[in-house]
Amino acid sequence: MAIVGALLIGVIAGLRAFTAPAAVSWAAYLGWLPLEGTALAFLGYTVTPYIITILAIVELIGDQLPATPSRKTPMQFGARLVTGAFSGAAIGLGSGSWIAGLVAGVIGAVIGTLGGAEIRRRLAESFGKDMPAALLEDAVAVIGALLIVKALA
Repeated sequence: MAIVGALLIGVIAGLRAFTAPAAVSWAAYLGWLPLEGTALAFLGYTVTPYIITILAIVELIGDQLPATPSRKTPMQFGARLVTGAFSGAAIGLGSGSWIAGLVAGVIGAVIGTLGGAEIRRRLAESFGKDMPAALLEDAVAVIGALLIVKALA
């Protein structure tokens, strides 16, 4: 189950880079993800989920701006791979297999980045503009992340 969760949280990272680590941090803080005594225990510290959530909100806002680069540019893609790996490793660590979680998180991030871009492109075409597609993608990322980490509880 943890590997599936790591893969899925990677997909979320591919959609919105900071939504995945924000959700994982909240899961650790709420005790749903046992990271105490590990190198990632800081995710459950009192201040960490708030800081990462602010970054996630800034990303959600920034994604709506016309000057925001494509998620497929090297910098944007790389950020999604890193946050997918990190979030997947945290989920894997909670069940004792951080390497498998890390790999699953990276694979999920690739799927989320490329698949998310294509689905958003098609939705934007059907809506005739990008904003509704972007907001729908935001909702899928946030709700999906919440469901994934809640399943860890």
